[in-house]
Amino acid sequence: MVKRFKAKLPLIAIAGVGALSLGMGAALVRTMSFTGFSAGEAPVVLEESLGQRLGRFAHDPNDPVLALALQPAAQRQEALAAVAQSAAAESKTKQNSSGNRARYLLALDLINSDRGGQAIPVLEGLESEYPAMAPYVALALAQAQRAAGQGAAAQQTQQRILKQYGSDSAIAPLLFELGKQDPAYWDQLVKQFPTHPKAVEVAHQRLVADPHRADALPMLMIMARAGLYHPSAGEALLRLKTEFADQLSPEDWQTVGFGFWRIDSYGNAGAAYAQAPPSPRNLYRAARGMQVSGKRDRAIALYTQLDRQFPDAPETATGLLRLAQSVPDDAALGVLDQVVNRFPDRAAEALQQRADVLDKLNSTDSAQATRELILKNYKGSDAAADMRLKNALNAADQGDLTMALSWANDILKYNPDSEAAADAGFWVGKWGRQLGQTDVAQNALESVIARHPESYYAWRAAVALGWNVGDFKTVRSQTPVVVPVAQREPLPAGSDTLQELYLLGQDQQAWERWQMEYTDYQDPTVEDQFTDGLMRLGTNDNINGIYQVSSLSLVEDPQQKKAVQTLKQRPDFWRGVYPLPYADLITTWSAQRQLNPLLVAGLMRQESRFEAKISSGVGATGLMQVMPATAEWIKGGAGLETYDLKDPVDNIKLGTWYLNYTHAEYGDHSLFAVASYNAGPGNVAKWISKGGYTDADDFAEKIPFPETKDYVRSVFGGYWNYLRLYDPEIAAQVETLKKRHRGMGG
Repeated sequence: MVKRFKAKLPLIAIAGVGALSLGMGAALVRTMSFTGFSAGEAPVVLEESLGQRLGRFAHDPNDPVLALALQPAAQRQEALAAVAQSAAAESKTKQNSSGNRARYLLALDLINSDRGGQAIPVLEGLESEYPAMAPYVALALAQAQRAAGQGAAAQQTQQRILKQYGSDSAIAPLLFELGKQDPAYWDQLVKQFPTHPKAVEVAHQRLVADPHRADALPMLMIMARAGLYHPSAGEALLRLKTEFADQLSPEDWQTVGFGFWRIDSYGNAGAAYAQAPPSPRNLYRAARGMQVSGKRDRAIALYTQLDRQFPDAPETATGLLRLAQSVPDDAALGVLDQVVNRFPDRAAEALQQRADVLDKLNSTDSAQATRELILKNYKGSDAAADMRLKNALNAADQGDLTMALSWANDILKYNPDSEAAADAGFWVGKWGRQLGQTDVAQNALESVIARHPESYYAWRAAVALGWNVGDFKTVRSQTPVVVPVAQREPLPAGSDTLQELYLLGQDQQAWERWQMEYTDYQDPTVEDQFTDGLMRLGTNDNINGIYQVSSLSLVEDPQQKKAVQTLKQRPDFWRGVYPLPYADLITTWSAQRQLNPLLVAGLMRQESRFEAKISSGVGATGLMQVMPATAEWIKGGAGLETYDLKDPVDNIKLGTWYLNYTHAEYGDHSLFAVASYNAGPGNVAKWISKGGYTDADDFAEKIPFPETKDYVRSVFGGYWNYLRLYDPEIAAQVETLKKRHRGMGG
C-alpha cells in the first residue's frame, strides 16, 4: 500500500509532515489543542501599511518583460531582443526599466546557452542605467567574459566588483568561489555576510573538514541562526546543546531553541528555551516542548512559571489550557476555571475542555450544563459552532432534518466566518433541498463558495449547484484547463533590488538576498513572513514555503488579521498556499494514467507538500509517499525495471499508477479510490460492505478512521483549490458569485 503522513491537515492552515508536527509543521486551525502554537506566536505588523510599502517600489504591471520573465529562455529570446532594441532607440536620457530588464534577462539567457561573447555588448553600460541591479549586472559581465574566454578581463571585473560593491551581499557568491583558492575570502564572507547561504555553506564545509576547529562555536551559531534549511542543521544544533552548553548566552539558547522548534525537535527545543531569556513565548515553548517529549513534571513547573511571571500574556492562556492536559482531572477543572475568569477570549475553549473533563469524571449533568453555557453566553465562539455542527449531524443521523437544519442555521447566524460555517452551509443546502426549501438551500450553497471559497465544502457546494467541477464519480475524467501564472506581483516587503530579482524570476538570487534582509525571522511581520514563504517556494522549498504563507491564517490579533486579509486579496497568497510545482510531470503522467491532473496535484500536495526527497517515519518516500514494498509490487505495471523513489519522475510514475489502480478497484469512484490510497483497499471495502451511509457525502462524513476522513477532505479540497486558482472559467465563476454576495451584504 501507499503510506502517508498522519497529521491532520486542514485546507488553509497547512501543517508539516510529521504525526507529531507541532511547530513548523502544525499550523492547524481546528486542532489548536494539539499544536504548540499560541496566539502570541503570530507574526507582528509594522506601522507602515502594505500599500505604503508597495508604493515605494516603482512598478509597471504592463511592462511586457514581466510577462516574459517566467517563460523558458528559448521561448522569450526574440521578444526580449525586440524590447531591448526598442529601448536602445529611445533617448538615453529617458529611464527605461523595461529595456533594462530585457537586456539583463537576454544577457543571462545568452550566457546560459554558452554564448557569453554575445552577452558582453548587451551588458555594456547597463550597470549605470539599472542601479537597482548594478552588482548583479557586473557579476553577469564577469561571467560572460569568462565564458567568452576572456579570463584576464573577467578577473579584472571581479576585482572591480569587490571594490565597488563590497558592502552589497550580491558579492557573497563571488567571495565563496574565490575562497576555494584563498581562504581569506571565506573569512571575509562569514564576517561580512554571516546570514547569507554561502556563509552557511562555508561554516558547514569548515565543520566537516575539522569538527573541533578553534572557531567551531561561531561556525555552529551561523548554522543555527541562518542555516535551518541545511541538512546538517539538526546536527549543528545538537552539538551546540551538548558540547558548548556552558558557552552559550541566554540569547544563544533562544536561537538554539527556535532552531529545534522549527525542525520539530520539541524535546530539545523545550530544554533550550528553558535557558533562554524569560518571555511569554520562550517559557511557553519550553513547557510545551517538555510536555510533548513526555517530561510531565518539568512541563508543569514551566507552565506554572509562565503563569507566575506573565499572568496576562496570551501565551499564558494557551499554557494553562495545555497544563490542564497534564494534571489530574480534578486539578484540571481549577486550571480551566482560571482561563475562564482571566481570559474572556479563550473562555469558550476552556469551557469546552472543561465539559470533556467532566465527562471523564462521569459528571454528565455538569458537562451538559457547561455546554449549554457555551451556547448561551458564547454564541459566536468556535466552540459553540463545533457543538452546533455536532448536534446538527446527530439530528440528521436520527432522521430529524428539521432539527438538523435549525442547528446548522444557527451556525450561519452566529458563526458565519468560522470553519464550521462552511460545513454547515453545505448541509443546510443539502437538507434544505430534501425539505423542499429551495431558496434557503440555494442561498446557503452559494454562500459557502462566496464566504469560504478555499474550503472542501465549497467544492461540494459547487457540485450541488451543477457547476462543471466533477463529482466523486466523475472527477477522474475531468480535464480542467490549467493556466500557469503569467507574471508576478511586487512583494510586500524587501528592497528594490529584491523586488527586481523576484519579478524577473531570479529565484535563487532573490532567496539568497532575502536571507540578508529577513533579520527578524523569530518575530516576523505579516508581510515579512509572506515574503519569506514566496522566497522559499521559488527555490522549491515547498513544505516550508506553504507553511509560511498558510500559517498566516492563524493570526488572532485584530491588526494582524487586517494585514492578512489585505494579503488574501492577492492571487499569489492562495497560489502560495496551493503552488503547482512539477506541473509538467503531473500533467504528463496524469494523461498517461487518464487521471485528472489537479486531483493528482491535490493528492501530491497532501502526501508530501511537493518534497521529492522527503520520507515518513515508516519509510514512505517522495512526492506521493510511495512505500518501498508497494513500489516493488507495482514497478512492472508502472513500466519500471529499476527506480529511485526520490527521483520525481520515477515516484510520480509509481504514484499515479497506484492511484489508477485504486480507481480501477472501485469503478472509477474517486472518493473510494482516494480513501484507499490512504487507508488501503481492504479497509475501504469493509466500510462499503458495512453500509450505514446514504450517499457519498454521508460516507465521507462517516469514515471511521479520523486520519482518512481528514485526508479525503484535504485531497479533494486541494483539488478544488487548484481548480479555482488555475482554471480561468471556474475562477471567474467563483469571483462572480463572491461579488454578487458582497453586493447583497452577504
